[in-house]
Amino acid sequence: MDLLGAHVSIAGGIHNAIDRGVSSGCSVIQVFTQNANQWRGKAVSDQDAALFREKFAASGLADVVSHDIYLINLAAAPGEVLDKSLIAFRDELERCARLGIDKIVMHPGSHNGDGEEVGIRRVCEAFDILFSQVPQFTGKVLLENTAGQGSNLGYTFDHLKAIIEGSSYPTRFGVCFDTCHAFASGYELTHRDGYQRTFEAFDDALGISRLMSFHLNDSKKGLGCKVDRHEHIGAGTLGLEPFRFILNDPHFKQIPKFIETPKGDSDEMDAVNLKLLRSLVEE
Repeated sequence: MDLLGAHVSIAGGIHNAIDRGVSSGCSVIQVFTQNANQWRGKAVSDQDAALFREKFAASGLADVVSHDIYLINLAAAPGEVLDKSLIAFRDELERCARLGIDKIVMHPGSHNGDGEEVGIRRVCEAFDILFSQVPQFTGKVLLENTAGQGSNLGYTFDHLKAIIEGSSYPTRFGVCFDTCHAFASGYELTHRDGYQRTFEAFDDALGISRLMSFHLNDSKKGLGCKVDRHEHIGAGTLGLEPFRFILNDPHFKQIPKFIETPKGDSDEMDAVNLKLLRSLVEE
């Protein structure tokens, strides 16, 4: 299996994501486990969990990964947003435990002007609370590198390292590497030397074994722009070479890779982008 897939909709029930992924040609899928625009999601019933697990087992898909909702900010100052974020992420951990999903991708959050060191400390403290509250989730939280917009954390590998090392649960973390975000934050990927330097820097900071998923997205903007704008594969400023490098890198063969490219009015472009990515794999 090539472990290539997409972020797919859960409209009509999370079990429907399985069918959508298969029909788009995915071998892995990423989902929100709730409505991404609301703080509180619907609880997963025993029936929902059983149906999801049964459909996944029968689907031929190799993996399902969750992405937390974008409202969550574990780097926020004490107050309403942090309180809601802790509740929402605890709910996410509980839902994933019930569904059998063992990897949750998340954005580290924004310090909102309080400083990166303060924001990172808050994220560490939040996860110490969360992991202790939900022991039934035994999987990994995958910290996603970010583009560095505003006061967002996670735009350097050292930020991700600081969160992992600052937590009382360092073994519970992995990393999701987003190509668009890396390029936007200043990591060169478009030529072989830059690609090698980027992943050497990743390995030095985090260890390559921490890399547990990819988001394969082209970028509408240029190197170091700090702007998070995804584009279809090969249609943006990254071009095809970074994706060719990743897909043919033996270090990453067994790591799930998801597109989060623009959807338009349907999922048709998912199949187009996945076909293009597969064409880059060398025999």
